[in-house]
Amino acid sequence: MNEPGKFSSRLGRYAPLLIWMAFIFFASTGNFSADNTGALIRPLLLWFFPDLSNERLIAVHFFIRKLAHFTEYAILGLLTARAFIDSSRAGLRRHWFVDGLILIILYALSDEYHQSFVAARTASIFDSLIDISGGLFALMMFALWRNKTVNRKPETVNSAKSVARLDR
Repeated sequence: MNEPGKFSSRLGRYAPLLIWMAFIFFASTGNFSADNTGALIRPLLLWFFPDLSNERLIAVHFFIRKLAHFTEYAILGLLTARAFIDSSRAGLRRHWFVDGLILIILYALSDEYHQSFVAARTASIFDSLIDISGGLFALMMFALWRNKTVNRKPETVNSAKSVARLDR
């Protein structure tokens, strides 16, 4: 039989990940095409920077869109690490980084493949590389943070060990 709370614990780990993946899928539709995001971003940019040339406006819009790719997959990386690191599956807990990276790579490639069927979107392997970079960056930052917090010992423990060494 299942332990009480096991389902809710699993749901708490995986639901945010699955919801974010659904958001990425939705963002790959025509609703988030360059024309649609430009209709929102350009007036805002011109409000802040009224002297912005059309060429610069196009470049900034392009940069914002690529930054969005990086960021949405960085969030995916963090949610993947969060879900996998506390998994009830020992192999997934042990290999959370590699398994998370595999998920990110496969999802980034399938995302661009999905966009190839959307008339208002274009598929690009370069966007997949940006996506994968964002996810990998987040996994690496999470691993560094985790190593730092796991290896950090409370000051009282270190003091007790120092005193014990002095007593020898």
